[in-house]
Amino acid sequence: MTQHRIALIPGDGVGAEVLPPACAVLDLVGKRHGLTFGYDEFDWSCARYLNEGAMMPADGLDRIRRHDAILLGAVGWPGVPDHVSLWGLLIPIRRLFRQYVNLRPITVLDGVPSPLRHAASGAVDFVVVRENVEGEYSEIGGRLNRGFPEEMAVQEAVFTRAGVSRVLDHAFRLAASRRGGLTSATKSNGIVHTMPFWDELVAEYAARYPEVDCGQEHIDALVAKIVLDPGRFDVIVGSNLFGDILSDLAAAVAGSIGIAPAANLNPEREFPSMFEPVHGSAPDIAGQGIANPIGAIWSASMMLDHLGHPEAAGEVMAAVRTVLADTAVRTPDLGGTASTDDFTRAVLDALP
Repeated sequence: MTQHRIALIPGDGVGAEVLPPACAVLDLVGKRHGLTFGYDEFDWSCARYLNEGAMMPADGLDRIRRHDAILLGAVGWPGVPDHVSLWGLLIPIRRLFRQYVNLRPITVLDGVPSPLRHAASGAVDFVVVRENVEGEYSEIGGRLNRGFPEEMAVQEAVFTRAGVSRVLDHAFRLAASRRGGLTSATKSNGIVHTMPFWDELVAEYAARYPEVDCGQEHIDALVAKIVLDPGRFDVIVGSNLFGDILSDLAAAVAGSIGIAPAANLNPEREFPSMFEPVHGSAPDIAGQGIANPIGAIWSASMMLDHLGHPEAAGEVMAAVRTVLADTAVRTPDLGGTASTDDFTRAVLDALP
């Protein structure tokens, strides 16, 4: 038996409702593959912030540093500013654990119609690779003359050769292992320093990977082309801000943000990587038992693959695909009436 220690951070809202389905799926598929999972749950959340003044304890990262992976539910809640919840939990984990690759697969699944009439099942299958620890989301900047007419805010974007190079290397290697296409998101016609620097490094890596068909698109044109022809893309790589926006747009193209997974990867495996659904805490449906667990289950599948169990990961996604293609079991966000538990039971029944 192979045992993995997983840090569970349910977080806020529906996060606590979608992680148990993911764990149930992991436990069942694990039995077939000789895997066991030990879970340590941490109550780090906006509720903790409101009660104790911090999203997590001061030694929080030390507590999870030795885990094999992290499963996160959702973060954010009304009454706690988003920058407080994000910078108090997610960003410290991503940065201290050097999770510099954010990976978001986008697929139109059979049984989940895209809002785009031409985006049929099987026709859309691409991955957004987002630089995850620097770029536009830096801590450099500040506010001056608060409350006066000349009040100002300055936010600096930080692009380093090391930071851009490592995410480009991951994206090019991924493209080479898939269909051989890579699109770089840029805006070098309007952003005069960082984006030309990004473009130069993309050109360097394109020369190193001649087997990859590399192109670039300005971000404004790229979002339009994803809507008009999403099937043309294989791997899209972008900066922290561009990748963030593109991946949510692409999840909507795939039919529902409720099904979208994400991986925050430390490719060198010096630290644990973190896996999370994209959908957020959904305060409007929290506590009703109707949250879609696909995003969390798919994230757990990505975790299995990262931990070296691709066959088990494939079985999880095959079960999800079977439920969506062959049954009418759907949560309300997909137009059905099934509860979170109903959908989870259907996936468990579909596993071999």
